[in-house]
Amino acid sequence: MKTVIITGSTSGIGLGIAENFAQTGYNVVLNGLGKDAEIEATRSRLASLGGGDVIFHGANMLNPEEIADLVHTAEKKFGSVEVIVPNAGIQHVEKIEDFPIGKWDAIIAINLSSAFHLIRAAMPGMKKQKFGRIIAIASAHGLVASPYKSAYVAAKHGIVGLVKTVALEGAEFGVTANAICPGYVETPLVSGQIADTAKARNMSEEDVVNEVILKAQPTKQFVKVDQIAAFAAYLASDQAVQITGAALPMDGGWTAQ
Repeated sequence: MKTVIITGSTSGIGLGIAENFAQTGYNVVLNGLGKDAEIEATRSRLASLGGGDVIFHGANMLNPEEIADLVHTAEKKFGSVEVIVPNAGIQHVEKIEDFPIGKWDAIIAINLSSAFHLIRAAMPGMKKQKFGRIIAIASAHGLVASPYKSAYVAAKHGIVGLVKTVALEGAEFGVTANAICPGYVETPLVSGQIADTAKARNMSEEDVVNEVILKAQPTKQFVKVDQIAAFAAYLASDQAVQITGAALPMDGGWTAQ
């Protein structure tokens, strides 16, 4: 039975990915923020979906030692870790001259550095077992930029470069590394982004959705969490063995423009 670690998986995209892997029989290691009772309810619900076990590890994505312990705990309990999904992320929207330095540091640490620390801890085991799937959740902003998002765009571009490098290092060991680059997805993170963008641009939230967010996506539709989860499951499969080092858009045509 295979094991997957998904950071930032108590809500949003990460939770959707965790649900998909749980349904297909993986052992799932959850990680993220939330109230203890709510996290336990989520863990229990996911455990009922398939034949695998589901555990929670509260590693702080700002702490490299805790991230390493997340991997080591999973390896100790389940014997091996086959799939990791660096997904944890935060966002802040502001003009660069007014961008808070603390927000920059936190976004780079959580959105980019935590992925490095997770991969760094998991890679030895993956190389030893000659199998690994690293599926980073980047963004269309890993391929193109938008104003007022300097830290987020920088971090997501960094994720794309990181998986390309890791793909080359893992190629002869059966380890693939890819980045899914979604467009705008209906998640709590995007809801907060809508509010922040409305403030930064002095617009109503409705106008932000119609004139800023969905304007970027030719399909004029949000990407759905379950679509990303299905894509991640495919990248984890044997059929995707020759897909590595790729930044894969799932953005309604945004980056095709």
